[in-house]
Amino acid sequence: MTDASVAPTRIRFWGTRGSIAVPGPKTLRYGGNTTCVELRADGEVIVLDAGSGIRPLGIALQKEFQTRTIKLSLLITHAHWDHIQGFPFFKPAYDSNNEIRIFGFDGAGASFRDILAEPMKTPFFPITMRELSARMDINKLSDMTFSLGNVKVHAAFVNHPGVCAGYRIFTSAGSVAFLPDHEPYECFLHAGRGNQLSPQQAKEIAADEQAGMAQFLHGSDILILDAQYTDGEYKNHIGWGHGSISSAVSLALEADIQTLVLFHHDPHHDDEKVDAMLESARELVAKSGKPLKVAAAQEGAEILLDAKVAVA
Repeated sequence: MTDASVAPTRIRFWGTRGSIAVPGPKTLRYGGNTTCVELRADGEVIVLDAGSGIRPLGIALQKEFQTRTIKLSLLITHAHWDHIQGFPFFKPAYDSNNEIRIFGFDGAGASFRDILAEPMKTPFFPITMRELSARMDINKLSDMTFSLGNVKVHAAFVNHPGVCAGYRIFTSAGSVAFLPDHEPYECFLHAGRGNQLSPQQAKEIAADEQAGMAQFLHGSDILILDAQYTDGEYKNHIGWGHGSISSAVSLALEADIQTLVLFHHDPHHDDEKVDAMLESARELVAKSGKPLKVAAAQEGAEILLDAKVAVA
C-alpha cells in the first residue's frame, strides 16, 4: 500500500564522471561533468559532492527559485578535485539571499574548512571563499549519524586513498546510498597494505571490512556506487581507490540492494563503453538469479523513489 501523501524522493544526476571532466560528442548520453547529485526529499534540497556538475545545478536552482531563498545542504565525500572543483562556479553561493550548509570530514592533514577554501586561494582562483555572499555554514563532521531536517544521514568511511566517506540518506520514501569512490576490500590481498600482512590476515581483514560495508548498505533502495573499471582494467589499477563492474554487482547483491546505479565513469570510457559495462553488469545479475535492477548514471536523468508502505 502506497501513501499518496508522501512525496517521492527525487534524485537527479548533474555530474557522473570520475577523475576529470570530458565533455564532447562521445559522452553526450552519460555525461562529461564530474561528480554531483541532487536529492530532494521531505522538504530538503541535498547536494552530494561539488564536482563540475554543480555549476549547471546552480544555474537550474536560480532559474527555479528566482527571488526566493535557496536553502540547501551540501555533503562532501572527500577532497579530491573531481569532487570539489565546481564549487567556486556555483552561482547560488554568490547570492546573499541564499543559505548553504556544507558538511564533510577532515582530510588527511587538512581541516574540512581548509579543504573547501583551498581551490579558491591565490594563485588558483581570483575570488576567495570569504568573498562568497551566501550565508555559509561549514560543518566539520565527527559523528557518523546526523540529521538534515527530517532526513536522517548515516556516514561510513570507504576504501579510497585519504579520508573518504560514503553516505546513506534515509527519507520517508526509502533510503539512498552514495559511494562514488570505493575500491573492493580484496585489494588488501594484492596491494601494499596486504603485503605487510600474512595472506590469512589480509583475507580476514578484507572479509570483515566487506561484511561491514554490506551491513551499512543493507536494504538500500538505491545504491549509487563506484564502478569505474572493467574487471580487466581493475587488475592494472589495484590500490587506486576505484571499483569494477563485478565488485559493484557483488556488493549490491550481498547488501540486498533494490537498484544499483553504476557511477564515476572513467574519463576514457565513451557512451558505447558504458553501454557495454552496463550490459555486463546485468548479465552478472542474471546469473545470480536475484532481482537486482542495474542502471548506469546519466547526466540529466532523474530517479523517483516512491513510498512503498503507508506510515501508521
